[in-house]
Amino acid sequence: MIAGTTLVAPALASAATPNPPAWTRPAAPIHLVGPIWYVGSEGLASYLIKTRDGAILLDATMAENVPAIERNISAVGVPLDRVRLLLVSHAHFDHAAGDAALVRDTGARVVAGAGDVAALESGIPPGETSYGVIRFSPVKVSRAIRDGDRVTLGGVTLRAIATPAHTPGCTSWSTRVVERGRSLTVLFPCSVSVAGNRLIGNGRYPGIVADLRGSIARLARERADVVLPFHPEQADVRRRAAEHQLVAPTLLPAMMRTASADFERELTRQTKEAR
Repeated sequence: MIAGTTLVAPALASAATPNPPAWTRPAAPIHLVGPIWYVGSEGLASYLIKTRDGAILLDATMAENVPAIERNISAVGVPLDRVRLLLVSHAHFDHAAGDAALVRDTGARVVAGAGDVAALESGIPPGETSYGVIRFSPVKVSRAIRDGDRVTLGGVTLRAIATPAHTPGCTSWSTRVVERGRSLTVLFPCSVSVAGNRLIGNGRYPGIVADLRGSIARLARERADVVLPFHPEQADVRRRAAEHQLVAPTLLPAMMRTASADFERELTRQTKEAR
């Protein structure tokens, strides 16, 4: 337990292991901070940011979740055709398989890390994993993002933080919001867990070890008053929101210390196994 939050590595799916039930369990929308709403399933986060010129959605998650996500978007007062941008955290099926359907229903333009564009447009995830290749419906990327790029809509600006590791184009996002007169920095961290990634002999992503170590260090240097990960249990987002405890400036560094220890432990294990 760190700062009241249980840090849990996301469960993995494979042909022999079903997805965690929470990934597709519908959940009611929750207001988080400022213009940001949680509209995803119980176990996979989808974040909606309202602006005066429409809305920004971060992650459409799995294809099965799109109808419930769209109902949640409508329930918080945003018509589907007002979802202007879909920001993709990374090109894995549990975060990107719903992109094609969401784009079809809303007309949103897709924004994603440059390193994941080929994967998103082919539906074939990058890298090599212990659970095999889980394909998803391909989607056209309208804008490829690199570190430091900014996305602005209706007075809301998000800064891209390149955090390659989980995938080559894994992208975290930072923005400023105002909640009850208080200015807050909100960070949406892309995953820096190993979560089945092959660290040794990964022919499709040979730089994964250096990238993972570097991305953990990069996020540890970021300032965040509120941390909203795409696997919500990593920061206990839904409970914190219900108890008005989302503001936690020490949470991000604590999460990165845990991520670093987990990574080094798994690297040691995989190194020994490869000998």
